[in-house]
Amino acid sequence: MDKLVIEGGVPLTGSIEVSGSKNAALPILFSSILLTDPVCFRNIPNLRDIHTTLKLLGMLGCACEHQKGRITVTPGNLLPEAPYDLVRTMRASVLCLGPLLARIGHARVALPGGCAIGARPVDQHLKGLELMGARFELEKGYILGRCRKLHGARITFDMPTVGGTENLLMAAALAEGETILENAAREPEVVDLANFLIACGARIEGQGTSRIHVMGTNGLRSVEYAVMPDRIEAGTFLVAAGITGGELLLRQCPVNALESVILKLQDMGMVVSATPAGVLAKCARPLRCVDVTTKPYPGFPTDMQAQIMALMCLAEGAGVVEESIFENRFMHVPELVRMGGNIRISGHTVMVRGVRHLTGAQVMASDLRGGAALVLAGLAAGGITEVSRIYHLDRGYEGIEDKLAAVGARIRREKE
Repeated sequence: MDKLVIEGGVPLTGSIEVSGSKNAALPILFSSILLTDPVCFRNIPNLRDIHTTLKLLGMLGCACEHQKGRITVTPGNLLPEAPYDLVRTMRASVLCLGPLLARIGHARVALPGGCAIGARPVDQHLKGLELMGARFELEKGYILGRCRKLHGARITFDMPTVGGTENLLMAAALAEGETILENAAREPEVVDLANFLIACGARIEGQGTSRIHVMGTNGLRSVEYAVMPDRIEAGTFLVAAGITGGELLLRQCPVNALESVILKLQDMGMVVSATPAGVLAKCARPLRCVDVTTKPYPGFPTDMQAQIMALMCLAEGAGVVEESIFENRFMHVPELVRMGGNIRISGHTVMVRGVRHLTGAQVMASDLRGGAALVLAGLAAGGITEVSRIYHLDRGYEGIEDKLAAVGARIRREKE
């Protein structure tokens, strides 16, 4: 396994190109199952989860070619099974369920388990697909789904679910008749999926709102499509500018999708502004702690909670961070405390009191975004920080050490 070794205390300056969005690319890649002709995708990040998705698509009968951010998927004779060995490494694998049922009427998909940040059940996916005519059985850890032909339905989610909205949106694109998704997720990645399907000929309205309307079609046409930039990667680099007292220009930054994050960083004292060249982020004065509550989009994203907590560790005053999405997403807190952070957990909330300095230490990433928070803390800490188990980071950040080194960070990857 690899680790990142960071010598902190260097203000980051320069420009960074934001990569394509992992969370948008995964469902869009799975939606290629809905097509019969080759489809080409651009701006795909080179990440572990992307390679897992391509491997699974290959096992399902879709040939994949990957070259420098460009992927071509050619659907062939589809097979219905997504095995546990792949699904257990990436929960998003369950997104093949809706497209398989829509295309071939049956699927056998391993049931995803919990993960480090908490359980994320798929009951909303199954309830919606049942309303569209699918029948399910659970057998030895697998979801067995069958249908003659999916039909439209009015589906109201118990709570906004990104994966559930995406699975049903893909299924509805080829279903007979009209589907209405109520209390749907509004995340930009859901909108990007809808925009891709529309480009292929799907009839979808309301993406980006809580009510999405889909009229099913008999087939979708092949297109070339560029995936949106990654708003969480961009948000992480905005925090990197603040925590190091630097100045970064982010090119291809999805500024509108980051509004809640930018507003909170501005409340803390950062200057974040859109320019013709990109989004410029810097610190104009000492930072101050704020209160943060994670919420579904357009609220503050749970995927930025750990990063802003790292920033608050070095801000003046105190602030409360409340996690309302996942029940176990504070595993980075003990590691930040090892570096000198003054943080206390009480249930689903954390009290952060700013300190003058963080100190480098040996720390361990427990999940993707928690690992990013430790890297950020290491960039600002005095001395050497070693972040182990960075395979978590490789799931969601494309060449993070190379991008940071290019703007002045003293960071390198080493074998454990």
